[in-house]
Amino acid sequence: MGRWALDVAFVWKAVLTLGLVLLYYCFSIGITFYNKWLTKSFHFPLFMTMLHLAVIFLFSALSRALVQCSSHRARVVLSWADYLRRVAPTALATALDVGLSNWSFLYVTVSLYTMTKSSAVLFILIFSLIFKLEELRAALVLVVLLIAGGLFMFTYKSTQFNVEGFALVLGASFIGGIRWTLTQMLLQKAELGLQNPIDTMFHLQPLMFLGLFPLFAVFEVLLSPAPNKMSYDVRLFCLRGTVTQHFFGLHLSTSEKIFRFQDTGLLLRVLGSLFLGGILAFGLGFSEFLLVSRTSSLTLSIAGIFKEVCTLLLAAHLLGDQISLLNWLGFVLCLSGISLHVALKALHSRGDGGPKALKGLGSSPDLELLLRSSQREEGDNEEEEYFVAQGQQ
Repeated sequence: MGRWALDVAFVWKAVLTLGLVLLYYCFSIGITFYNKWLTKSFHFPLFMTMLHLAVIFLFSALSRALVQCSSHRARVVLSWADYLRRVAPTALATALDVGLSNWSFLYVTVSLYTMTKSSAVLFILIFSLIFKLEELRAALVLVVLLIAGGLFMFTYKSTQFNVEGFALVLGASFIGGIRWTLTQMLLQKAELGLQNPIDTMFHLQPLMFLGLFPLFAVFEVLLSPAPNKMSYDVRLFCLRGTVTQHFFGLHLSTSEKIFRFQDTGLLLRVLGSLFLGGILAFGLGFSEFLLVSRTSSLTLSIAGIFKEVCTLLLAAHLLGDQISLLNWLGFVLCLSGISLHVALKALHSRGDGGPKALKGLGSSPDLELLLRSSQREEGDNEEEEYFVAQGQQ
């Protein structure tokens, strides 16, 4: 009877883990393809990102309010001094990471985007060494060489390579390294009380919105004169498909899809599409923490590796992305570096007594678990694995 109970418990845990991984895949892969699809017809990626931030803030505030009403306990609210001094740098880095990533969809394929974003692990390692969150070891040097070499092979003589888009997504990966390093440092400050990701998202979104607004104002409003006000030479240059097309041809204030709409139905469809993207973005953060809370950050790291493979296969099958044998070898090399780092972190954690999964409070439902103040039961190694996994997103 006892063995049967153990078998049932094992099967249930396996099914639960598989279900959470699939939920994470749906949101993570879904938002990548959704944003790529949306930017084909809606050429305002920064405006799209800002609307996503507003939706995430709305859902975070609603979640906090619901829990506060049910538990009769006040949620954490930072003082203005702590908010501006400690949260602002993380918010600015996060805004630039997300904004540049969505901007790059105007130029690059999903496969190139996925591969280049995987290099964020490389920058996370570099900044972890700079901020002394990691110790320099020979194995880390090998990880860096594998990832960098894989990225070079994937982009070398790529038939669908775009310089502007690659620069944007590589810049996003670089800033992503800063972002997740700062996020780790922020969440390690227990006195701030931001260990719960819902509280973290609630505090980050307003500053992210403000941090992204100058880029939006410059590149999608001020430097985008209406097409009928451009000279013939400028219009001709815009039609050549260079970066200037998107710097000068994306005039939000004159777009008939938003502010100069003539078809109310079209406006509602556009706003609905943007709102759905915000829901996917919130769901991604929700599913990530749900997976970590019920399993471990190591599970998220491993799931992230296989997610990259699924994304590339889907991009080649659904979108027709052209990936040569050399590109695939580069991708395998990069994933080898990421896998090596995950394995090293797992062995290091086991040597320190084994990683501990973030447990829920009692038998509360998963949604309530997410919204409650989570206790810091994981060690530093487990936290670092989580942020490395986040860098792959």
